[in-house]
Amino acid sequence: MRLRLWPRSIAGRTFLVLLTGLFVAQVIALTIHALDRVEVQRAQQAREAIGRTAALWRTLLMADPSRRDAIARSFDLPEGMTASVDPRPLARDQGILSEPRADRLALGLARIGGPPHLRPREVLVGGSPGRMLTASFQFPDGSWLNVTARPPMPRPWSSPGFLAALAVMTAAVAALSFWAVRRTTRPIRDLAHAAERLGRDVNAPRLPETGPAEVAQAAAAFNTMAERISRFVADRTTMLAAIGHDLRTPITRLRLRAEFVEDEATRAKILADLDEMERMISGTLAFARDEAAAEPMRRLDLAALVRTIADEANDVAGEEVVTVAAPDHLAVEARPLALKRALANLVGNAVAYAGRCMVRLSGPEKGVVSVTVEDEGPGIPEAERERVFQPFHRLEPSRSRETGGIGLGLPIARSILRGHGGDVTLAARSPRGLVVTATLPA
Repeated sequence: MRLRLWPRSIAGRTFLVLLTGLFVAQVIALTIHALDRVEVQRAQQAREAIGRTAALWRTLLMADPSRRDAIARSFDLPEGMTASVDPRPLARDQGILSEPRADRLALGLARIGGPPHLRPREVLVGGSPGRMLTASFQFPDGSWLNVTARPPMPRPWSSPGFLAALAVMTAAVAALSFWAVRRTTRPIRDLAHAAERLGRDVNAPRLPETGPAEVAQAAAAFNTMAERISRFVADRTTMLAAIGHDLRTPITRLRLRAEFVEDEATRAKILADLDEMERMISGTLAFARDEAAAEPMRRLDLAALVRTIADEANDVAGEEVVTVAAPDHLAVEARPLALKRALANLVGNAVAYAGRCMVRLSGPEKGVVSVTVEDEGPGIPEAERERVFQPFHRLEPSRSRETGGIGLGLPIARSILRGHGGDVTLAARSPRGLVVTATLPA
């Protein structure tokens, strides 16, 4: 599994970039401060080393020459310094005192002395300033005091104070950045949620047109779009309702006139055609009106709803034609009447063309609940599985008007389920039959 280091959300990316930049800035600022502290520490170490070396020189100058080496080796010197008395100097004059890089310690050791009778006959300083220095001081008897200084390297980055300051400042910056990013990107999340709600319900609440100018402008544009969609749906419904009403009037007149047709066979055919026209008009109005759009969303038990649909189908058939495999309870957010209508269409199709079916309810898995209707009927050819979702598309000869279908069951079911944020798909069942899968957000 690949580790995703770059967040997908705008909030996550903004937070990561902001936090990284501020963290680097904090590290640089604290490092500069720490380097200043290093210089202070080095100056303090140099003063202490020079002072202790001067004290050692004066002590040895007045001590018995035979005991000087023992005193030098046991003398209390700062960390990293050692001293000994030898016949020859350990330092070699490398001219470092005249170099620009000569540090305080080298210059201070070269100037140790005092009154003329306390000054060394000769002083040699060699080594590498800042790393290791060797100073040799000649006694009047010709012996040498050799002092080696290895100043401990200050490590401000590993000091508890540096790490604590970095942790506290990083935590404070992270908290402030997280709050600022969440507040800044909240309108984008609200816009995404509003778009999702609009996809399920054209009458969903509109966005508040508040906040920064760009956010308010985007909210206003979204609300305008939502109002246009709502008006379009309302106008379409009103127009189709008017057409349906206008068509029913001549159909009623034709039905009355058909009663006066003397030929019984002809009269029956005319009345059958009129009945079919009535069903088509009613189905068209139901499909276009989408009554579910005005129904509020609420929490419901999908398992109980599926069992109710199965019981009603079994009651109509007078036998058990629908079996259910589902958990005891499964809650989803939906419009009850619309969802029942969609699932009943799927179950009704399976019973009509296969005689019986199995309904399975599963999930939630990855935020999705699935309702699967399996039958052992004639199935649907693969080339027709998307076409059957087009209004009035019927398969012949297995699916005809004589069975009561006008080609709106599956389109209505898909329209309702997509309005809930789900969908309907068809697949072949082995060895024969059809598998209809309806999905819903958990």
